[in-house]
Amino acid sequence: MSDKKDIFINWYSWCDEAFIKANSQNKAIFISIGYQSCHWCHMMDEQVFKDEECIKILNENFVCIKVDKDERPDIDKYYQEVHLLLNNRVGGWPTSIFATPQNKPFFAGTYIPLESQEGSIEGMGLIELSKLISHKVKENDENLYKNADEVEEFLQKTKHPSQATVLSEDFVKNFMLQAKNNYETKYGGFSTAPKFPHVNTLNALMLIDKLYNDKAAKAMVMHTLRSMKKGGMYDLTNGGFYRYSQDNMWEKPCSEKTLYDNALLSQIYLDAYLFYKDDDFLDVAKRSIDFWLNEMSAKNLLFANINENTINKRVQTSHSAMMITTLFKIGNIDKNYKQIAIDILKKLIDTLYIDSKLYSSTIIGESPKIEAFLQDYAFLSQTLICAYNSTGDETYLINAQKLTNKALEEFYKNGMWNFSSNEFKTKADITDNIYTSAVSVMIDVLISLGDILSDEKYTHFAFKTLEYNSYDLGQKPIFFPSMLIQMLRYLKKEL
Repeated sequence: MSDKKDIFINWYSWCDEAFIKANSQNKAIFISIGYQSCHWCHMMDEQVFKDEECIKILNENFVCIKVDKDERPDIDKYYQEVHLLLNNRVGGWPTSIFATPQNKPFFAGTYIPLESQEGSIEGMGLIELSKLISHKVKENDENLYKNADEVEEFLQKTKHPSQATVLSEDFVKNFMLQAKNNYETKYGGFSTAPKFPHVNTLNALMLIDKLYNDKAAKAMVMHTLRSMKKGGMYDLTNGGFYRYSQDNMWEKPCSEKTLYDNALLSQIYLDAYLFYKDDDFLDVAKRSIDFWLNEMSAKNLLFANINENTINKRVQTSHSAMMITTLFKIGNIDKNYKQIAIDILKKLIDTLYIDSKLYSSTIIGESPKIEAFLQDYAFLSQTLICAYNSTGDETYLINAQKLTNKALEEFYKNGMWNFSSNEFKTKADITDNIYTSAVSVMIDVLISLGDILSDEKYTHFAFKTLEYNSYDLGQKPIFFPSMLIQMLRYLKKEL
C-alpha cells in the first residue's frame, strides 16, 4: 500500500476571505466557473486539476476560486462579458479567468489543457500559463496591470442604444429575410453543427404564420420540428431532448439534458400541435414533460439538468417556472397536468419564496442563499399569470403583481433592465441566447398585467422597454425573436 497522500487545489468559494488573502499576499487570482453536469468541466477537473504539478503551482502562487454558474449566474454573466471583450468571441464552460491580486481580470479562456499545444499564448497549457502569469504578477508587470485597468474601466461603462426608432410591423420583413438566410434547408434549424434548436426563432415564425399566413414561415417551423423529433437530439427511448446536436442532422446529441430546454421545446411542440393539428407534436411534448416528471423530480421539485448518469439536484426558480408554465398550458388539453402544475408551483414557492423574498436556486434539502435575479422574477411572474388564466385563482395574480413591482424597483431604469442588483450590476441581455431573454419575458408580463388589471402603468413600462431597444430590434430582429413577438403583441392588441 502506498503512503502517498492525495493533494488538492485549495479552492475558495466566492468570498471576502479569498480576495483579502490575494490582496494582502500579492497573489494573482484564478477563477474557474463551471457546473455539475458540464462535460468539459468534468474533463478539466479530472485531467488538469488533479495533476500534482498543476496543484502545486496554483496553491503556491494563486488564490483559486470555484464558482457554480447555476448558483451564481450573475458572476458567470460578468465573466462571460470579460471573455467576449478579451477574445472577441463568446465563451463557454468551464470559464477560466486570471485576475490581479485586486481582482481585475486580464485573461479569459475556457477549457485549458494541462500541457501547451502550440507556441502562442492561446495554445498554452495551464502549467506554462500559470507560471508565466505568476512571474508577471510578482514582478508587478506594468502592461499586465494596465490591461487589467482598461478591462475594468470598459466593463463599468453602460452601453446604451444610439437611437430609437418607431415600432413597426415592418420589422417582420427584416426578420424573415434574416431567418431565410440562416435557415439550413436540408435538415432544418438555423445553424450548422453544433446545432441548437433556436426555439424562440420558431416561436416567432409560428406567430408570423398565424398573423400573415406566411408559407415560408410555416415551412421552416414544420420542417425543423419534424427533423428534430426523428431521434438523436430527441430521445426516442426515454423522451426529452438533449441540449444540442453535434452534427447537422440532429442525430448525435451532447450528453446533457436541461430543464429549460425541455420546458421550451415542449411548449413549441405543444403550440405547434394546437395550430397545425399534428398529433405527433403533442406526443413529443407529453413524452418530454413526462420524462422530467418521472425521472428528474422529487417531492414536486424539478431538477435543473442531467449529464449522462449525473443528476444535478439543484432547483432553479427560473428554469422550474418555465416547465410549470408548460404544465399549465398542456393542462388546458389534459386536465391531469393542471393539478400537477398547481402542486409543483406551490412547492417551488414554498421552497424559494420565503418571507416575501425570492431566491434564485437551492440544492434540494438545503436552505436557499442567493437572492433572485431578473430572470427569476420574470419567469415566475409569467408562470403565475399563466396559473391565474388557467385556474381563475386571484392569489396567483396578486403574487405576479407583487413580484413585477419588485422587479421594476430592483432592475428597471428608463427602459433598461439590469440582470442583477448586487455587486455584479450587469445589463440584462435582450438576445435569446440559451433560452428566452428575461427582458422579453418581462415585457410579456407587463403587457399581460396591463390587460388584466386595465392598468396603463404596466403597459407604459412595456412600451418604454420596447422603445429603448427599438433600433437594435429593427436592425437585427433575428437576434431578438422573443422581443419581436412582444412588439407584435403590443402593436396588435388582440394577441
